[in-house]
Amino acid sequence: MSREIGLKLVFPAVTYYDGQGFLLRRERNITSALELDNVKVCVQGGTTTELNLGDFFRTNNLKFERLAFTTAIDAVKAYDAGRCDVFTSDVSQLHAERLTLSTPDDHVILPDVISKEPLGPAVRQGDEQWANIVKWTAFALINAEELGVSSKSIDQAIRSDKPEVRRLAGTEGDFGEQAGLTKDWVVRIIRSVGNYGEIFERNVGVESKLGIPRGLNQLWTNGGIVYAPPIR
Repeated sequence: MSREIGLKLVFPAVTYYDGQGFLLRRERNITSALELDNVKVCVQGGTTTELNLGDFFRTNNLKFERLAFTTAIDAVKAYDAGRCDVFTSDVSQLHAERLTLSTPDDHVILPDVISKEPLGPAVRQGDEQWANIVKWTAFALINAEELGVSSKSIDQAIRSDKPEVRRLAGTEGDFGEQAGLTKDWVVRIIRSVGNYGEIFERNVGVESKLGIPRGLNQLWTNGGIVYAPPIR
């Protein structure tokens, strides 16, 4: 299911909750962003990241020196070279950029998150059917994890007597056909890539090089804020 992405984009479904954080050297023994006083911070200039940075330090009466760079790559290079004490960006990017440093294990990401930066799939504006397919695919992946349907248990799901699982698997109802898909559209997706949790862990979670904790991206049933409307 691939389509060309145009210049005008819409976001049909939030699938990852991110936020701005801080990366710094482990040797500083800092465990909270509230300890970041009188520090030099590398940041990409002209971004909301830079604005959030100023707001955070002003709100908490902390002093800092901003070193703004044209690109995030330049900011990371400056941080790695020791030109600043801290690098700030979205937490997901911090995990990725940490791996590019000369000695990744010498750096830590603080637990503090100072902004809301939700991410979601984007499609070309005006293609309502495709937007609905992408949106409900994201919802189906989340529902599958909540219902315990994975790439390993999809065959059992097809034989399930539970109404929610039957609707997800397409053995009851005609949701897929209403969207212009086959009845077993979710089954084919789960067989290919797994549910939301499997995709998360494999690509950005603890099973990946990034090792990003689920955090807020846990299902709402597990203390997170991720949930989706049911398929029916």
